[in-house]
Amino acid sequence: MDWELPSGVVTSAPHTAKTPKGEQTRALILSTALDLFRERGYDDTTMRAIAERAGVALGNAYYYFRSKENLIQAFYAQSHQEHLAASRPILDREKDLKARLKGVLYAKVTTSEPYHRFSGSLFKTAADPHSPLNPFSPESSPTRYESTALFAETLLGSTTRVPDDLREELPNLLWMYQMGLVLFWIYDDSAGRRRTHAMIDHTVELVARIIGLANVPLLAPIRRRVLQLLRDLKQ
Repeated sequence: MDWELPSGVVTSAPHTAKTPKGEQTRALILSTALDLFRERGYDDTTMRAIAERAGVALGNAYYYFRSKENLIQAFYAQSHQEHLAASRPILDREKDLKARLKGVLYAKVTTSEPYHRFSGSLFKTAADPHSPLNPFSPESSPTRYESTALFAETLLGSTTRVPDDLREELPNLLWMYQMGLVLFWIYDDSAGRRRTHAMIDHTVELVARIIGLANVPLLAPIRRRVLQLLRDLKQ
């Protein structure tokens, strides 16, 4: 069975801008908020400060974004669209799983680089399991599912055959693998994020080999045991 989005999930961030002028105003508020988040941090930035810097009325800011949390969800959606656009040439060109996966992960850290400092301050809030900004939260689910769908496409378009029982879970596992790399990238202060690039190169090699070995009959019991573990953790 091919991987599918859960039923009822809306995979594009809803907003109220329905005209070109409205889209411009919404984009201005979002970009202004990101500037202030980078300058002051998430906690010390208020909606009033965002409205004043953007030159719009406070009520207008709340019309487009109900809260600061809503702004961050819009940032998540925007970041994913940038990641998707950067991944597209790689997925259109490559068929080898290792090349596809490495390209998608490099695209993630490359498109995220302008937000590196901001991501570090945001992580302090997003790491809270009860925060709506947590990547695993219900509020973050639209972007999370779209990102997971990108990994499903990465697998589907490769020449590597994935066993049927693994195909449904693997996109989720690859998304969590990406999240681990993003956390490593947040703490990486090496020149040009050299350590992050090395981490991607080495781990992609291992991940691609493990996925390829999933078809070996002798490893089927281990694969089934891992999948059972994942099912139990979901309960």
